[in-house]
Amino acid sequence: MLHVVHHADYMAPKPERGTFKFDKYYLVMEALRTSGFAVTEHAPEPSPRGWLEAVHCPDYVEQVFTASVPREKERRIGFPVTPHIASRVRHTNGGTWLAAMLAKEHGYAANSAAGSHHALHDTGAGYCVFNDLAVTANRLIASGEAKRVLIIDLDVHQGDGTASLLAGREDVFTLSFHAEKNFPARKARSTLDVALQDKIGDEAYLAELERHIPAVLSAFAPDFVLYQAGVDPHGDDKLGRLSLSDEGLINRDRYVLEQVRLLGLPIASALGGGYGEDQCEVAARHARSMLAMAFPDTEPEDLIAATSVFTGV
Repeated sequence: MLHVVHHADYMAPKPERGTFKFDKYYLVMEALRTSGFAVTEHAPEPSPRGWLEAVHCPDYVEQVFTASVPREKERRIGFPVTPHIASRVRHTNGGTWLAAMLAKEHGYAANSAAGSHHALHDTGAGYCVFNDLAVTANRLIASGEAKRVLIIDLDVHQGDGTASLLAGREDVFTLSFHAEKNFPARKARSTLDVALQDKIGDEAYLAELERHIPAVLSAFAPDFVLYQAGVDPHGDDKLGRLSLSDEGLINRDRYVLEQVRLLGLPIASALGGGYGEDQCEVAARHARSMLAMAFPDTEPEDLIAATSVFTGV
């Protein structure tokens, strides 16, 4: 059973400015619903203001809540922060929290949005408004649900906002694998950064995961794992610089799940990045990521076939 968090507000009208496409969030759920796999959907509550202000500047939170974000910050984000967007980001942050709670119950659960790892203390950036990974990690520890949280970020872009917001904390470990030459131009310092060369493929990418993830799990000894499961390392991604295949992404996700579950730890994933002209294909990659982790014994070709029905292949 895949336990996935979704809310109608994850969709948003086409922005007046910017190029970000919100329709993939609806399409991801359609891909899951037509896949033939057992999926249970859970609707999140909006994140409480106090949880957001524990990580982000209260003045910036107020700007988002009142849809009064200054134009220069909207430019960094990549789209206007309307009242609908304000509601959306409260629900996506609540969604990662709910996925974490479901993971504690079921072992693994997914948020069908978020993974907003570029959002900083007093501004959003790179299509990210609030940093749900940092907010959820902080709340897990503050509420006593966890003592040590590991954030594994496998988006093609560095999780610079997550690294900055959680810098210096001994109870949160930020681990980012990303394309060295990709956005952001100025990288933050994660607890551990693994910068990858352009065009790295399936075998070399998995070797990097094998070199670092077991060692981090052993040395840091987390009791909860948050996973930013961006699919933009795919070779066909519009904004990526790496060359993973469909099967390579599946094996990536399976490896993360396997290493975490070997230790009996809960793991919750957030959607992360994925870009392309064919939104159905991007959505299928995201859907396969979640299905690969929820159904680890299913052959990769069966997962690809299940989602290829949705893309019309």
